[in-house]
Amino acid sequence: MQQDPEVADRVRKVIADAGATQREFARRIVMDPSKLSRSLGGTRRFTAAELARIADTGGVDAGWLLGTGAQDRVPARDVTPPPRRDRAPAAPAEGGRPLQIVRETVRLVAERGFHAVRVADIAEACATSTAAIHYHFPGRDDLLEAAVRWCMDEDTARRAARVADAADAADELRQLVELQIPRTPQQRWQWSVWLDLWAEAARSTAVGRLHADYYRQWRATVADVIRRGVDQGVFRLVDPQSAALRLTALIDGLATQVLATTPGTDGATSGADGATTPDDMHEALLVYVDATLTAVPGT
Repeated sequence: MQQDPEVADRVRKVIADAGATQREFARRIVMDPSKLSRSLGGTRRFTAAELARIADTGGVDAGWLLGTGAQDRVPARDVTPPPRRDRAPAAPAEGGRPLQIVRETVRLVAERGFHAVRVADIAEACATSTAAIHYHFPGRDDLLEAAVRWCMDEDTARRAARVADAADAADELRQLVELQIPRTPQQRWQWSVWLDLWAEAARSTAVGRLHADYYRQWRATVADVIRRGVDQGVFRLVDPQSAALRLTALIDGLATQVLATTPGTDGATSGADGATTPDDMHEALLVYVDATLTAVPGT
């Protein structure tokens, strides 16, 4: 059954009114950009949850998107099912309710693990109802995928901002390495989510595809930097793909060791008893890059 083409037209209007590119809007509604593109092109139907997130983020009535409601724009929070009566209404969330749900999911998954987090826990953290959570994300798998996609998008945005002023490819790679060190609470949360993702990827085909997609993009980014470094003469003549595979695998292994340590009250970790600290990880990666990639002057 084909979706009414007017639905896609209305979604395009919402995106245009938001002043966002299609990819940026997909990021705001925590949706795979390729799925949004196919839905707008008529080869894929929007799900009810996706339309709910589009309505919430665009500040329009969900019924209007389907052609069954008024065209007047409404506050985004008005299209979300009301909170339980025994709980005070939540303040409008920055970025809309869907992003608030995803951010709280990331925080809770990082703290407890995905299978220990209930939808009721997420609803409580967002000061809303479980019905509101299911309105935007019908199942736990939808929430996990959205949480992982949000982490991917945040990681990509951070990388782009950090390396914008890099002097050369060698400096850019050092910046990328620094961004992978789990020093801050947010970095540790995101690494904890990755650990849960690895476990889920072994059991879930859908999550496995997401995992493979992320690592394909991440390794391609590192390989591209290494390739440019070879062209600039700051790196040795190496195979960029193989070098990227080894470096990203080393990053994963060291980060896992850091995450296994107990953070101190200031967020730092102790190096006692052989624990791997963020500084240990950073130093080991820089030593590895120098030993295997950095060009020797005069050669």
